[in-house]
Amino acid sequence: MRFKSIIAAALIGTTLFTSTGCKDDFSDTNTDPSVINKGDIRFLFTNGLLNFEPQGYLTWYYNAAYTTRWVQSYAATGSNGDMFNVMGATGGQGGMTVEVLKSAREVSYLLDNMDPAEAAKYQYIKHMFSPILVYLGMFDTDMYGDMPYTEAVMARYTNPMLLTPKFDTMEELYTIWYDQLVEAVNVLSNPVTVNGTQITQTALGAQDFVYGGNAAKWAKFANSLKLKLAVRLLHQNKAKALAIAKEAAANPAGLMTSLNDDFVYNKGSQEYHFGDDVNPGAPSKQLVDLMINSRDPRVRFFYQKNDFNSKVVQAFFDSNKELPSYIAANVESEVVNGKKVFKAWKGAGEPWVRYYGIPVEVMASQKGEYKDYFDSNLWKISMGGKEKTYTPYAYFNREMVQGMKDYTFPDAPNVSVTQDIVDQPWYGMFYSSAEVNLYLAELKLIGADLPGTAADYFRNGVELSVRAYDKLANLNKIPYYHSVYDANEKSIKLVDGEVETLLANPAYQLTGNKAADLEKVYIQQYIHFVMIPNDQFVSARRSGVPMVNSTILPYVRFSPTVDYVIPRRFEISAVEKSDLMYDIKMAAYARQGFSVGTNNDPVKLNTERVWQDKGAPNFGAGPNF
Repeated sequence: MRFKSIIAAALIGTTLFTSTGCKDDFSDTNTDPSVINKGDIRFLFTNGLLNFEPQGYLTWYYNAAYTTRWVQSYAATGSNGDMFNVMGATGGQGGMTVEVLKSAREVSYLLDNMDPAEAAKYQYIKHMFSPILVYLGMFDTDMYGDMPYTEAVMARYTNPMLLTPKFDTMEELYTIWYDQLVEAVNVLSNPVTVNGTQITQTALGAQDFVYGGNAAKWAKFANSLKLKLAVRLLHQNKAKALAIAKEAAANPAGLMTSLNDDFVYNKGSQEYHFGDDVNPGAPSKQLVDLMINSRDPRVRFFYQKNDFNSKVVQAFFDSNKELPSYIAANVESEVVNGKKVFKAWKGAGEPWVRYYGIPVEVMASQKGEYKDYFDSNLWKISMGGKEKTYTPYAYFNREMVQGMKDYTFPDAPNVSVTQDIVDQPWYGMFYSSAEVNLYLAELKLIGADLPGTAADYFRNGVELSVRAYDKLANLNKIPYYHSVYDANEKSIKLVDGEVETLLANPAYQLTGNKAADLEKVYIQQYIHFVMIPNDQFVSARRSGVPMVNSTILPYVRFSPTVDYVIPRRFEISAVEKSDLMYDIKMAAYARQGFSVGTNNDPVKLNTERVWQDKGAPNFGAGPNF
C-alpha cells in the first residue's frame, strides 16, 4: 500500500474509529453506509505508530537545548550564559504515551467486543503496542515522575466516564511495564491458538513501517527493551535490575544484535519529521577532541563540517585575514608567484580537520583565549563587494533529524552559491542493537549473570553504534556523504578499517579494572546518545559520567568561582484549582516531594528527584555502585 493511503486510512481509523466495511455488513445492521462506527485494527496500529514521537520538534527545540548543555554535550554558540541552568519553556515530553495509548485502548475495546475466534487473529497486533507504550512511558516519566497510565484514556470505555485517572507511581509503572513486555514477548514469540487450533495472524505488511509486521522482530525489540528498564532500576532495586537482565538474555525471543534489528523509523517517502529549525548549539570541545583524537567516525555523522574548506581558507589568504588559530594549525600553505596559497591539510587531514568543538565554560566568550571560538568578526571577509561570515566550529547536523533542509556549500563571498536543496525523507533510530550491547556491558560489570563478557558486549556496542549512524547518514543523505564540493576534502562515509582503528584506541577498550571500565561504558552510552538527547541526559544523570578530572572525557567546571546547580528533572507548572485533576495531581506531586510552580529554581529541580534518580551520583561525580 502506498504511504499516503496508509496515512489516510490511519487518520480515519483513529479520528472517527472507522473501518472500510462492505455493504453486506451495513445491511446486516441496518446502518446508513455513510456512518462508519467501527475501527480497523490494522489502521489503528498504524495510527499508533505514527503518533510514536519521542524526538519531536518541541523536544529538540526546548528540552534538548537544556539537557545537552547541562551534561556538556553542547554549548550555546555565543557561549553559555550565567542563566543556562534556569529553565524556560519545555515541550514534547510528559504526555506522549497518551497519544499512542488512544489507539491501543480502542484496539483492546474492539477485541474485547469481538467474537473470540476473530479477535484471536489480532493478538500480535495488540501486543505490538506494548513496547512502544513502555518506551514512551519511560520517556515521559524520566523528567516528570509519576503519571496516569492504568486508568488513562478510559473515559470512552467506562460508565460513568473515568475522567480523573489516578497517578501510578514510577515504582508501580516499572513493574507494570516489565510485565507488559514479558507478556508481549511471550505472545509474539509463539503461535496463537484457540481450542488447539493455530490461528493465522492478520498481516500488517507496509502498515507497520518499522518491522513490516514481523512478529519475531517485535518480540526481540520488546525483550531488548527490558534492558532499558533494568538500567533505570539500578539505584532503586539493583537485584531486580540484574534479574531482568538475566531473564532477557536467556529468553528464546533473543536480543537485538544487528543493524537489521534496529528500530529505524521512517513514515514514508514524503515524511520529513518537522520543518522548523532546531539547534541545540555547537558540540563541546572536550567531546569533539576525544572523538577526533580517537578517530571516531561518529563525529562526522553527528556534526556538520565547519565552513573552512580549502576554498574558504584561500579566500582568507586572498583577503589578508588571519585564520582562527586552531584552523591555521592544520593548514599547510606555500607562496606561489608571490601569493600565499593553500597547499594541503596537516594534522589528521580531511575530513577530521573540519570538526572543532567550543568551550562550555559560562561566559567563555569574554575570555581572550577563546576569542577564535566566539568573535564572529574574526570569521568575516569581504570580496568583490560581498561580505560573508563563516563558522569555524562544527555544528549540529540538522539533516539527521530533519529531512526538509537546504545546505549551502561554503565558498568565497564573490562566488555564486551552490546548494543541496533536495528534500529527503527522514530516517530516525529510537532503539538499537548498539544501545542493547552497551547496556549489557554495563549490567555485566555491575554483576548481572550474562553469557557474554563485558568486553565483548562493549566492543559490539561501539561497532554497532558506528555502523548504525553511518547507515542513518547514508539514508538521510546528509551533506558530504555521497559527494564532496571541494577538491581538497573527503567524503564522511565510513571507510574500511576505521572501526578496527577506533577499537584499538585504549579509551575504547575494557581492561578489567571495574571502575575504569564502567566509565568507558558510560562514555560510549553518552556518545551513542548524542542524537537521542533525553537518553543522553538520563545516562549522565544516573552514572555521573562525564567525570570531573577524567583523563578521557572530563566534566568541566562551568565556572572557577560559581558552583552552578544543574536541574535533574523538569519543572511542573502550577496546577489551576479549576483543573478537574487538581486534588489528584497535587497529591501525586506531594507524594514525590515535588514543589509545583518552582519558577524553575535549579536547586529544587536538582534536589527533588524523580524516583529512579534517587541515590544516583551528582553530575560529574562518577558511578557510585
